[in-house]
Amino acid sequence: MSLSTALSIAQSALLATSKQTSVVSRNVADASNPDYARRVAVVTSTAPGARSVEIQRAANDLLFRQNLSALSAWSGQSALYSGMDQLDLSVNGVDNASSASTAIGNLQQALQLYATTPSNQNLGASVIDAAKQVVSSLNDGTTAIQDFRTQTDGQIATAVDDLNSLLSQFQDANKAVIAGTRSGTDVSDALDQRDALLKKIAEYVPVSTFTRGDNDMVITTKDGTTLFETVPRSVTFTPSAGYTAGTPGNTIYIDNVPLSAGTGDNTSADGKLAGMLKLRDGVAATMQSQLDEIARGLITAFAETAPSQPNAAGLFTWSGAPAIPAAGTLVDGLAGSISVNAAFDPSAGGSATLLRDGGANGAAYVSNTGGGASYSDQPMAFDPSAGITVSSGVSDYAANTIGWFEGVRQQASTNADAKEALATRTAEALSNDTGVNVDQEMSLLLDLEHTYQASARMMKTVDDMLDALLGAVG
Repeated sequence: MSLSTALSIAQSALLATSKQTSVVSRNVADASNPDYARRVAVVTSTAPGARSVEIQRAANDLLFRQNLSALSAWSGQSALYSGMDQLDLSVNGVDNASSASTAIGNLQQALQLYATTPSNQNLGASVIDAAKQVVSSLNDGTTAIQDFRTQTDGQIATAVDDLNSLLSQFQDANKAVIAGTRSGTDVSDALDQRDALLKKIAEYVPVSTFTRGDNDMVITTKDGTTLFETVPRSVTFTPSAGYTAGTPGNTIYIDNVPLSAGTGDNTSADGKLAGMLKLRDGVAATMQSQLDEIARGLITAFAETAPSQPNAAGLFTWSGAPAIPAAGTLVDGLAGSISVNAAFDPSAGGSATLLRDGGANGAAYVSNTGGGASYSDQPMAFDPSAGITVSSGVSDYAANTIGWFEGVRQQASTNADAKEALATRTAEALSNDTGVNVDQEMSLLLDLEHTYQASARMMKTVDDMLDALLGAVG
């Protein structure tokens, strides 16, 4: 081996080691970045003494896809559960203090006290005050639910804008990957950026991907709707200015295909967009239906009856009074329009004695039966579309609405925890396979230091030999 060949080998070794050291240093610097994939500097010999370094990026497509799926599932379930917490506090208050069930319980107590002393009009006035609290809980609950739906609608609009922005950024990252692949340059950073954006996109909608030539990636939703192919597909949504009971929400469209909201407490649809749709049109709408059924039950339970006369609204009235709502039939928005009949309200010129004697709708309805205080305990049928199918009294039905909501919220919480755990485990598995292990990198750095020292000693030896040769010639 000539001295020039030895010198060339030492130089190429130093250059290769320098590149390897740079890659290891970059790995250590980005070890805490969850979107960074480990780089491996692979040294290949192309001719005697010549070395080149190819930078390879660690990847595991199977684990990455599993992580994307888990992220979508967790994001959708988390949106559903956190929204339920907010909805519960808005409608029922802390420890259900402002719930219809609590207010109806207080009304029952007031009625029972009044029944023991029907001649005590102070107790009669207390019943009217308790009835007003029931009405207030139903009216305020309706307002809170529809405000929540409107707020959720705005959040959906913001999320759709964010998703469109992410898809636009993905297009830029995808172009960088394609361009780098075609030119033969290192595209590791562009791939990191593209995968990071894909994770964020998966939080909004469930995604599936496949890669074409030149590393060009196509994104579809889980049901096959194209989300990105060369250019982003449009995600559109028109928010509503406000909601009333029974008003359906607008649909989210991906490439003109409607996005499903999913079903069940363990929601079958993934991504926060589906979770928010489920909240707006599922949970909140069902709660509204239950309040409307409570209102209908109260109006029916306290209705005045008379021989050969149609039943008419009694203590509780509504916009359709004096008629009462049809039995077992949901009336959208009834909880928002229910009120205390002015004929019973002393502060409005009425008389609480009508509770005892009847007659709010005329002389034909006067009926002093005495002691019939348990109006709300009369069994009646409720519309099953409100989510509760039992036949019970109004007070029991109101209590069942609390139980129903707590049940679905607890189930949503359990499912959110399970899906979070799955997302965490898949992320850990992906990180273990493609992430940076600092201990391994430091060990490799130490090996590279020894390699560098060996190459430096070779160059020193060649230099000494050249000096000796030149000295001998001189």
